[in-house]
Amino acid sequence: MSDRPLRVLFLQGPPTGFWRELAGTFEAGGHAALKVNLCTADALFWRRRARAYRGRFSRWRGWIARLLAEERIDAVLYYADRLPYHVVAAEEAARLGVPAYAVEFGYLRPDWLTLERGGMGAFSHLPDDPAVWRALAAEAPAPASEARFGHSFLHEAASDVAFHLANALLAPPYPFYRLDKPVHPLIDYPSWLPRLWRGDREAAFAEAVTREAEAGAAPFHLFALQLQSDYQIRDNAPFDDLGEMIEAVVASFARAAAPERRLIVKLHPLDNGLFDWPGAVRRAAARHGVEGRVTTIDGGRLDALIRHAGGVVVANSTVGLHAIRAGAPVAALGEAVYAMPGLTHQGPLDGFWEAPAPVDAALARDFVRALAATAQVRGSFYHPEGRRLAAAEIVRRVAAGGVQAGAAYVDPPPRLPVSARHHA
Repeated sequence: MSDRPLRVLFLQGPPTGFWRELAGTFEAGGHAALKVNLCTADALFWRRRARAYRGRFSRWRGWIARLLAEERIDAVLYYADRLPYHVVAAEEAARLGVPAYAVEFGYLRPDWLTLERGGMGAFSHLPDDPAVWRALAAEAPAPASEARFGHSFLHEAASDVAFHLANALLAPPYPFYRLDKPVHPLIDYPSWLPRLWRGDREAAFAEAVTREAEAGAAPFHLFALQLQSDYQIRDNAPFDDLGEMIEAVVASFARAAAPERRLIVKLHPLDNGLFDWPGAVRRAAARHGVEGRVTTIDGGRLDALIRHAGGVVVANSTVGLHAIRAGAPVAALGEAVYAMPGLTHQGPLDGFWEAPAPVDAALARDFVRALAATAQVRGSFYHPEGRRLAAAEIVRRVAAGGVQAGAAYVDPPPRLPVSARHHA
């Protein structure tokens, strides 16, 4: 535990009141909380005194470096660790020997948040050696399993919309703010309307496909898509976009999967429909001669699909960890904290369809147990009690020097960027 008060710098946070409450918890513990607002939404959600950065991104590095030094900052916290402003801030913090922490949705969901020092995905400092995770688990307490901090999809969606529309409609106070999204919010959010219009029809079709899978109509693999805007795709996967990933997976399936096997492609539940991923799947299947064996669904019961699948293909989403915990073989095509021998298939994707590496159930249990004690914090961005518990634990860990699980915790150099090891 730190023997002196810390000076903690907050950058951009999640679109809720959690950042403000976390700052108050630091202050209640005798620490100082400073904030830099980058955009209008930052100010609206923070509602406290803060520094405002209104300059161009090209001048951000020098500005944040001076602030870190002049204010004698001891720790930096941010949400969305690959946001360009945060990347630069973390680099400058590292140069000064100041730890930077990514705070994100949990790897273990629901009811968990992520607290990682240095970054996530390819930039994670978590070990990728199964033996280390087993040692960590031996010292870690059993994680809580009951769900306590639920929130509605409407609550989460409304918060996200409020954050991004505030920046789109109230931009003048921060004229040079760099919006790091592939699609502008004024285009993004209206694009949901056609998907909502088709919702009942798509849900009925997805349920029919799920029931056929449960009935064992044909052996199948599940391919779970992520969001095009997700930093886990943009910075932590070897694909320029989801279209390239779809092409690679369908091509491999056509080459190497047995003729009787089917591929179910599941859209991300928050996909806005602006990109025609079902069309991309159909075209890829047609090019490779498997159009009758590949189906795209918008909906369906994920647990049931995982339980009956011969394997699950992901880039690096939490669906992969969900599948591992259920004992389903997983091919992780991007960099993920769970991508290691014993948990995921390590060979080329072509070999996954008919001979997937099985999940080591004991290692999976140890991994979850140790992960909860190192990079996970029990709590929520939305539920009041979850926010309170998470804030208290984040303060405790940051004051103690970061994520840890007793003497067994190690902090190796970041993982190397993902290779193309799963391509045939």
